[in-house]
Amino acid sequence: MGVEAQATNERVAGRTWTVRLDPVGRGRADVRVSCSRPACAAQVLSSAAVGRTAAVEHLKAHLRVGPAPRPTAYCVCRAEECHTHIRPAGPRERPAPWRCGGAIVLAVVTDREGRWWRVMECCARCAAAHPTAKVVATAPAPDRPATGDAHRGGGSAPAASRAPSAAAPATTFSSIGPHFSHRAPEAAVPQHAPASGSAPAFGAAPASRTARQARPARQRGRRGRIAQRFVPHELRPIALRDELTELGELFRAYQQRAEPDLAVLADLHARKAKAFFAWAEATGETALRLDAQRAEQAAATVRRQHLHRIGQAPDGEGPVVARLLTASAQWDHARAVLAQVADHAPLPGPDARLLVVMLTLRTAQSGVGNLVGQDLKGLPLREPEQLVAQLVESGWLSIAGTVDELIASRPECPTRITVPSLTPDDGDPGPFTFGKKLRPRLSGWAQRVVGDKKLRKAKTEAEVRLLALALATGIDADGGLGAQGRGIELEALASWCAVDPGELPELVDRLTTADWLAEAVVTDTLLTGRLTERVLPLTCPLPR
Repeated sequence: MGVEAQATNERVAGRTWTVRLDPVGRGRADVRVSCSRPACAAQVLSSAAVGRTAAVEHLKAHLRVGPAPRPTAYCVCRAEECHTHIRPAGPRERPAPWRCGGAIVLAVVTDREGRWWRVMECCARCAAAHPTAKVVATAPAPDRPATGDAHRGGGSAPAASRAPSAAAPATTFSSIGPHFSHRAPEAAVPQHAPASGSAPAFGAAPASRTARQARPARQRGRRGRIAQRFVPHELRPIALRDELTELGELFRAYQQRAEPDLAVLADLHARKAKAFFAWAEATGETALRLDAQRAEQAAATVRRQHLHRIGQAPDGEGPVVARLLTASAQWDHARAVLAQVADHAPLPGPDARLLVVMLTLRTAQSGVGNLVGQDLKGLPLREPEQLVAQLVESGWLSIAGTVDELIASRPECPTRITVPSLTPDDGDPGPFTFGKKLRPRLSGWAQRVVGDKKLRKAKTEAEVRLLALALATGIDADGGLGAQGRGIELEALASWCAVDPGELPELVDRLTTADWLAEAVVTDTLLTGRLTERVLPLTCPLPR
């Protein structure tokens, strides 16, 4: 064989490259998009969704400007020994050889999680063996050299007779690129009949050359895909097949939405569960029934998330509030602390009352706690040093060191404080029955109420913060003031806030301005209204 014939018969290796989506680092949301082509530089993007879009667009750009698959290319999948789709043999089995065949195609293979996309120039049979492969373009079949004396005599045929026909139409890529989440359009996946000299398909009867040329292409219906499953075209009833196909398209369309809609997603999962149950009944596959059960659970979970997001209870009975204190027992303990302070306050006035509340919550469980200067400076107290000194002189409070040292103490070196009346002993367990784990939760709850951002910005005094504490523990489940929204007595509020009843209307106005109260009405004896939705997470509803 001459040098020219030998060069013509050589097959070039198939091309392949990969576009990847990788995390930049642990605990970070940004991702890195990289391409195995040497001319492509990696880029870092803000999120996985943005990175996935950029990776797909980058791959589409390569496919639009890249060359078509070459008919003489050597299947790259076979060159890599088909490890991606040939199951390894067991210890007593020999690996079955994989026979490449069909036209050379350009296929895009991706993983199910959408983390990498690989382009391969391989044979049609290897492309069909990959469950996620999408054929982008197919190379035209090369012309067969004519059978004649030149072959029988061993002479070399002209190079033009062995090269692809110059008149064959050039294979081009689709203008819209590959579609990785759904089946590629027919225009982007041209199918070419096998060459006249190729062997017939396995199990097919031999057919004449004229019959093969005259046989029209077999027309098949649209093949749907849902949840990494292909919907069989022969599935019956037809309504079920169409429902599964439509659901697959709706799920893929939902993934392209700019903003999530949990109500729509819950309906899709519910439809999927119903359709998969019917599919399992029609085919008897257990895996389909398990998928249907998972879809049913997903529908319930997503619907519950949607109801929580819009503030509606899953059972439709009322609003759902993610409260800082979550159980009714915790709400009762919070009211018990406030009642204990109101009955045993050692000093008069709202400033002293607020300070005693916060110190009681710091030492409620064992009578001992830690305090720093910032804890006192963060409260709206007019003279915190003098108040602490008076509490020490009255015997209600004991501190390690002086008042000045307490005011100057920092978190790394707190001051130890003791409230003797709260210290349990053998004969007196103390006024409170909650454990050591609940105490910091109650203290944190009071800090959140007293230190509310809008109350701090308005520079409200201690009496306004005390009124906020009283209202937070005196509402019904819907946020109305008092039991069943009937209101709270002014005398009880004035006694708790350590002010005259005539001062309450002004305090109510200040809470309304700070977006704590709404629809507030002060009568001669009652305060009615409701707390705003903004502060409902800080509330402790009354028992029904």
